[in-house]
Amino acid sequence: MMRKTLSISVLVFFFSWLGQASIAQVSVPLPGSKVLEDLNMPSKILGKPVNFTVYLPEDYDTSTRRYPVVYLLHGYSDNETGWVQFGEVQEAADRAIANREIPPMIIVMPDGGVTWYINNHDGTVRWEDMFINEFIPFIDKEFRTRPKKEFRGISGLSMGGYGSLILSMHHPDLFAACAAFSAAVWTDEEVKAMPVNTRGGLFEDIFGTTSDKTLLTDHYKANSVMHIVGTRPKADLEKVRLYLDCGDDDFLYKGNSSLHILLRDRQVRHEFRMRDGGHTWSYWRTGITDGLRFIGESFHR
Repeated sequence: MMRKTLSISVLVFFFSWLGQASIAQVSVPLPGSKVLEDLNMPSKILGKPVNFTVYLPEDYDTSTRRYPVVYLLHGYSDNETGWVQFGEVQEAADRAIANREIPPMIIVMPDGGVTWYINNHDGTVRWEDMFINEFIPFIDKEFRTRPKKEFRGISGLSMGGYGSLILSMHHPDLFAACAAFSAAVWTDEEVKAMPVNTRGGLFEDIFGTTSDKTLLTDHYKANSVMHIVGTRPKADLEKVRLYLDCGDDDFLYKGNSSLHILLRDRQVRHEFRMRDGGHTWSYWRTGITDGLRFIGESFHR
């Protein structure tokens, strides 16, 4: 396997193409399951509707049972349709449920824009507040979820991998498990080494900046997965089961590997996978079932 070290200066290029599909064999959903698209929730916090897509398992319309729920987050420049259109999550979930690899579950895919799924530094865009205080309660009301921590998971890719980690670390009382794919996490040294135009284009609106033009603001540190793992008590970090998966040719491999090492050094239980592949939909398609299985196992604990 070849490990490619990509220049951070082309990072924007990769993020801008997250929504592009690669050629893959077309699979057909099993009869009965459905994907509801073009849904939205009015948000007072954001002052605009939040679009979302929902996967419902095969027996949802023919039963009265309640289901565990997984929130599945998209990457930078994508939207709430990406995991269905390019990630083929309906087909993956159908197969895994039919094979009894995962329990029947509801999968909710909200549109996170380019918010990084948090509140920005000046409070003008409060996506995290919306998600916690409006969106999750809305989903629990509108769909037959099992509205408890023990039956709620979160996952995502790239920006969404970061989002799944940071939301589960900020709110460990709400999630049983987190499965992060190719999570957009960096060490402080990587952030400081980023070209100024890269930092500004991707992050400054979210994290702010400092007089020396780095991103290492107080808001950045409060929302840095690495800082949280390095400073929070081990018992708190283990309140949510963690699963990390990143390709060996992914330009985010260093941050993901560093996160794994830090978790190991602190003796925090977690699962880490580094498979052959890059920052591509073909990689995430082949990994999503294992991520859902990991989360599904948490629902049985």
